[in-house]
Amino acid sequence: MPHRGAPAAPVTVRAFAPGRVNLIGDHVDYVGGLVLPMAVQLGTTVEFGAGGDILEMRSTSRPEVASISLPIPDPATVEPEWARFIAGAAVEIGLATGGHGVVSTTLPIGSGMSSSAALTVAAALAFGATFEDPVAGAHLVRRAEALASGFESGLMDQLAILGAEEGTACLLDCRDESIVRLRLPEGLAVHAVHCGVERRLAGSEYAARRRSCEEAEVRIGPLRDAGLDDVDRIGDPDLRRRARHVVTEIERVRNAAEALESGDVEALGEAMIASHRSLRDDYDVSIPELDELQQRLCAIDGVHGARLTGAGFGGCVVAVADDDVPDHVIGGWRLRPGGPARLISSL
Repeated sequence: MPHRGAPAAPVTVRAFAPGRVNLIGDHVDYVGGLVLPMAVQLGTTVEFGAGGDILEMRSTSRPEVASISLPIPDPATVEPEWARFIAGAAVEIGLATGGHGVVSTTLPIGSGMSSSAALTVAAALAFGATFEDPVAGAHLVRRAEALASGFESGLMDQLAILGAEEGTACLLDCRDESIVRLRLPEGLAVHAVHCGVERRLAGSEYAARRRSCEEAEVRIGPLRDAGLDDVDRIGDPDLRRRARHVVTEIERVRNAAEALESGDVEALGEAMIASHRSLRDDYDVSIPELDELQQRLCAIDGVHGARLTGAGFGGCVVAVADDDVPDHVIGGWRLRPGGPARLISSL
């Protein structure tokens, strides 16, 4: 049996998980709403070789090496911080044997393109998870992320990554956890542009927004089923604004999905612009840098709409534009709808 600190075994597994961009439907997944994300071609790769009783991981983009003793009592205490998601994945799948691995990514960190979920999924795959059922796998990954971060997200990121299909966006129903795959219209391009401020959920008011939704639901019932008349009955003005965003955002997702199906890019863009306005004014998750970038993008000829994507508080704006608008005019990354997370090789 390899002793503690034994030489690392050769890499035997290579796994890849894409990031995702959310076209529309933010801060509604944790109330069972509708969302419209798509997996992208950018993502995270984990290479791993099993052996020994220490889990040693390094990143090609960060200087620190994570040396984690098994079993792991609390992933949230692991250092460096980025390795906590790897530790969460190890705990959730019951990893009993250590080894060494390397993490590399093409995702911009802190962009709102789900780099944390991509890392957790890729690590779980490399450690032996199979994810034959995308829904069950998404729940496992969400639990792993909660162990790592200390708070529980909605299911959108994980299900978009595991349930993706090449060339499509996913209309996800976060209540019944169903997936409807929608192809993007010909001639439509999706771009993500960073506002220059890194997004950090742990340092944001994400948890406070979620509590507001829970409080609103105590007063008027499930927001997924509520209408604006119900929202108007909420006396507290802040709670009323939060609930109004959720109710109207779910309807905007429906409209955006119909626009995708019919090829109506103008209607899709209008829904995205209205979504940004609601996230800014009713949900208070935008920042000046995101607002200025969204306005700049919407002013470009050939751009149909743009909005902040992810939880807000920094990160990226997503824009939909005619395919012939030059990339340098928009900036950022041109995104292609990618396939699901997968095992690339097992030697």
